[in-house]
Amino acid sequence: MESITKNRQPVEALRTMVARAYGPEEVCVAGEDWVDELSNGWFNVAYRIRLRSGTHVVLKIAPPPDVEVMTYERGAMATELEALRLIREHTKVPVPEVDFADRTHEVCDADYFFMTYIDADNLQVIRDTLPQAQINAYDEALGAITRELNTIPGAVFGPLAGPGERTWRAAFLRMVEDLLADGERRDVVLPHGYGAIRDIVAAHADSLDEVTEPRFVEWDLWPGNCMVRDGQVVAIVDHERAFYGDPLMEFGFTGTESGAFGDASAFIRGYGHGPLTTTERTRRRLYNLHLSLIQIIETNFRAHTGTEQYDWACERLRETVALLGE
Repeated sequence: MESITKNRQPVEALRTMVARAYGPEEVCVAGEDWVDELSNGWFNVAYRIRLRSGTHVVLKIAPPPDVEVMTYERGAMATELEALRLIREHTKVPVPEVDFADRTHEVCDADYFFMTYIDADNLQVIRDTLPQAQINAYDEALGAITRELNTIPGAVFGPLAGPGERTWRAAFLRMVEDLLADGERRDVVLPHGYGAIRDIVAAHADSLDEVTEPRFVEWDLWPGNCMVRDGQVVAIVDHERAFYGDPLMEFGFTGTESGAFGDASAFIRGYGHGPLTTTERTRRRLYNLHLSLIQIIETNFRAHTGTEQYDWACERLRETVALLGE
């Protein structure tokens, strides 16, 4: 996926990064077949690198400093590293091992880290080739994995590295306001006015008060961030959007309020969640509204040349506003 946030580096810089992480004896010196870019990501650039020993690793590089990112994306690589630490320390959910991280900007103009390469298929890439029973089994597995991630407790609501809020209402309203401020700064056109969106969220904010315990929320755990092999989920990847909040905000629940995001029934079975209450459905609709805003506004920040995502997300926003009775 193409985006101006992808901070591609010349081959010699990549060699220097490898030497810093693994030692000069691991640097491949001939040809360029030792490195290839992984194309599935939407935000950071990622390379699969073959060390001289034959081991494959992944190098992930944060966006260049002169490219403006959305407010919630600032410091995303630090968030991912913290998320990986938390997942490894508190759960049995399979994630890549971090081999080396460099935030000095001495070799590259941005943060970067190396992690183990997962030799498996991306679930989103192969999903259409699978029988429905296998798709359901994977979705159930994602539900169970998501529930385990949500057992990680937080001290406050908000970013993993802070600053946080004492209440989920305050944290979520800040998340929405940051998005709207991003959109206004770039003059992004919404199908509903910015003031109207603020009023809609405020009118339903009481539903957020039901959430009193901050929990780790992966948020971006969709099939595109799930690696599978031989019928098993062998790793989940891309953790830069994690935060402490309401588990109901997890991506797997989006389909409960919009069929455009797919059928959520298998995910919910795997998660072990009962039917959503009236208040939970209101919260989930607010979260779908938040997701739609991201998908609309990021098209400007990432300089999309087509309008497919923008148009689709605008329709989702209209749909969600209608469900909220506005």
